[in-house]
Amino acid sequence: MACDLSAGRALPCKDVVGGITAVYFTNYGDIGTVSVSATTDEVEDMSGTFNAYKYDLKGDSSFEQAVNVSRATGTTFYEQTLTLTLTKLSKEDNKQLKLLAYGRPQVVVVDYNGNAFLMGLENGADASAGTISTGTAMGDLSGYTMTLVAQEKLPANFISGATDANPYAGMSSATETIVAGT
Repeated sequence: MACDLSAGRALPCKDVVGGITAVYFTNYGDIGTVSVSATTDEVEDMSGTFNAYKYDLKGDSSFEQAVNVSRATGTTFYEQTLTLTLTKLSKEDNKQLKLLAYGRPQVVVVDYNGNAFLMGLENGADASAGTISTGTAMGDLSGYTMTLVAQEKLPANFISGATDANPYAGMSSATETIVAGT
């Protein structure tokens, strides 16, 4: 049977931390054809020429994946949820976040452990909620919150060869330009 388990799992070391450090948005489809390893489920290559728009993060941003299973319908899918908190309001960010809400980007999420995941591989990610807030008190957020959701057949794939400096470093066929903030 194709769904039989093939490995066990030992109790891992306590050497990891939570949180995400950056996200890279690409316009849907620009990453081209994506090759995924049949044995490791890692993204091994991308064929596109694309811009990857880097958003540095610190603090209240997160990436979660819910496993949705129904015995009644025989279905399983993964809901990938990216929650962003972006400090400081600006007219430039207003424009970009409006475009983000209109589109359905593919997103690379990088965590504090050096892992990079591809969110929205097949269907892209849709903005589901967000706020633009000036805050009320001096210590309140003056900035943006946004939630993006992707529904996929598989969990977000790890990206092979990703580095802290470039999550696309292992992609030999991709031609990416990382556009960092100023």
